[in-house]
Amino acid sequence: MTHRNPCAHGRRRALSSAVLAGALLATGLGAGPATAGPTTTASAAVDAPSAAVPAGAGPGAAAARTSPASTLPDDATERRLAPGVTHARFTLGEAGTTYPWTVQVTLPSGREGVADSAVSTRETAEQVAAELRAAGLEARAEAVEADRLADSGGYLGHRVRVGDHATKEDATEVQRQVTAATGHAAGTWYTGWDGDAAPVAEAGPVTVNVLTVDPRRFRGDVEATFGADLERTETTSALAEGAIAGVNAGFFVYGEQHGAPGDPAGAGAYDGRILSESVGDRPALVIDGSGRPRIERLRWEGEATAGSTEVALDGINRVPGLVRNCGGTGDTPTDAPRHDVTCTDADETVVFTPEFGASTPDGPGLEVVVDRRGAVVEVLGERGTALEAGQFSLQATGTDAEALRTLAGHGRGIRFTQDYRDADGRTLPMTPGTQVVNGGPNLLTDGERDVTAARDGMVHPENPGMFYGWVHQRNPRTIAGVDAEGRLVLATADGRQADSVGLSISEAADLAERLGLRDAINLDGGGSTAMVVGDALVNAPSGGAERAVGDALVIRGR
Repeated sequence: MTHRNPCAHGRRRALSSAVLAGALLATGLGAGPATAGPTTTASAAVDAPSAAVPAGAGPGAAAARTSPASTLPDDATERRLAPGVTHARFTLGEAGTTYPWTVQVTLPSGREGVADSAVSTRETAEQVAAELRAAGLEARAEAVEADRLADSGGYLGHRVRVGDHATKEDATEVQRQVTAATGHAAGTWYTGWDGDAAPVAEAGPVTVNVLTVDPRRFRGDVEATFGADLERTETTSALAEGAIAGVNAGFFVYGEQHGAPGDPAGAGAYDGRILSESVGDRPALVIDGSGRPRIERLRWEGEATAGSTEVALDGINRVPGLVRNCGGTGDTPTDAPRHDVTCTDADETVVFTPEFGASTPDGPGLEVVVDRRGAVVEVLGERGTALEAGQFSLQATGTDAEALRTLAGHGRGIRFTQDYRDADGRTLPMTPGTQVVNGGPNLLTDGERDVTAARDGMVHPENPGMFYGWVHQRNPRTIAGVDAEGRLVLATADGRQADSVGLSISEAADLAERLGLRDAINLDGGGSTAMVVGDALVNAPSGGAERAVGDALVIRGR
């Protein structure tokens, strides 16, 4: 068993040659064939470790290795699920590696409107550490340096920790002492989850599962699916029932205070139908009607028209006024993407389709129901109604209501149009079978590291703890990408567990690069990370059980 003290190791960003060769061969690539991050406050405890799933879990136990054992990690396995579809599983680092537990203290920001967090200024950290030491506790202030990304990283601030402990129970007892003696919020923390611990490829351990789909050989479909309707969540296992395999997909609304739970919080198109707007121009995985994948930065545009009268749309199939992850127009506090933040806008016009749910959102405002021919069926003075097949409705709030009322009384048929446009302003063709799922941040572009955490909303100027917890520290991750041969690669990395520590976003980019991807993005992760093969869950969710999610990518035979 290997023991690690993360404070004693520098950062190095290279997988060992054996691990790299094993990863590539295990996925068939070398042969040429995601939350909020964990918090440490007492009010939001870190997920408890859960047992890993055996490598052979699921139907069709892992086949014998197809590559020389000397080039593969000890536990690497590969199996063919269908012509053109493989599943590989391996561990980065050493399975027996352990790290100390510690107590991480939440530091006061000292500024109105700025959240308390695990990182703050050096002055604040040293002051809190001195206060803890005066109370007889072994506290230390540590500088935190994150990997340099394309638009962020470097020095994040200082954190305060108390002791190094062999067990979580020992750390929990010290946590109680911290709170009792000083009143500071604190939480237990496994130091292997630090993004500044020993390089994960060497130390680990991280359990990785990889699905590879070759659209030239696979006689089936990769579908994005959300289940019964958009506003309800389902587990990846339920969404992938009867399929060859599946993984969780995009970010979604989590909690009624942020909108309709389950609704995609970003771009979402299913079998050629756009059902959710983008978050600014954050990257998305696109699978065209012929099954070919690619990564695109997409921006949504929509409008409703009646004759020559036009009304710009703010969104589709989401609660008016609540913009999860922001990235809209005229919203508060920002029009830029801001991950895990709900922006607001009192004056909006949003279109709804029957896929949203049993009823459209209720509340004050105006709603106009339109049939498939464009005729106005009903004008409602309060929002909230059931839509029949072929109908759509337009909801307006605040000052937008009068413009919608004018449109409805125009006397001409109403129609709405919408498009995704790529970085060059070109319309994304929405043919039958086209799928789009949202993600972020970007990881790789044209084979080069291109981690755009700030551009994609994971840097919050008013909350330094966001980048620290979500980007820098290790979490479960789900990754989607495309290799040089045009294959779709979907990977999960288990995390927030003692036997699989997870990946920082920088390490997620490392993994994508080492898997031979040309373009890659981060999908939803954290407790959402899940991979199913043949109706069996093959990864270990960080919460001990699957989280219900908004949508999933499902591989089905024809």
